[in-house]
Amino acid sequence: MTTPVCTSASTAAVFPSFSSYVRARGPVLLRAARSLTANPNDAEDLLQTALTKTYVAWERIEDHRALDGYVRRALLNTRTSQWRKRKVDEFPCDEMPEPDPTPAPDPAELQGLRDAMWRAVMRLPARQRAMVVLRYYEDLSEAQTAEVMEVSIGTVKSAVSRALAKLREDPELAMAA
Repeated sequence: MTTPVCTSASTAAVFPSFSSYVRARGPVLLRAARSLTANPNDAEDLLQTALTKTYVAWERIEDHRALDGYVRRALLNTRTSQWRKRKVDEFPCDEMPEPDPTPAPDPAELQGLRDAMWRAVMRLPARQRAMVVLRYYEDLSEAQTAEVMEVSIGTVKSAVSRALAKLREDPELAMAA
């Protein structure tokens, strides 16, 4: 069974006006607002704001039997907006909470480390080197690497694992780090 859309005549029978709706449902809506705030005064302000939004949209609301849901949604949206816009209080303290900034690494040292890494990768066997390059330089997944290399995913996993073990043991990289 479909529910009929309220027309102005049937709306007048259920809720003849906005003010009669607020008189009839105000206490229930205030309880809903109080569940969203800790302060009763804030709840009254929240309900007033939500009812204002409802009043502005009164003519656009087709089904006046769903007004409680509309007002509750307005309450929730208004409360969320207030929460997002709330003022962040700052409190002075004796110590700065932020750690000392770490100095930026020297670009020359970073380039030296990249060059050492690339030389170590170039010393890997061709198949392991290709898999490491595809996995970590080209950022392919294990499945994509397996497809490109025409091998199984397990082969990619084991070859890359062995290659990384060799890179960890590389003496040039140990000195660079």
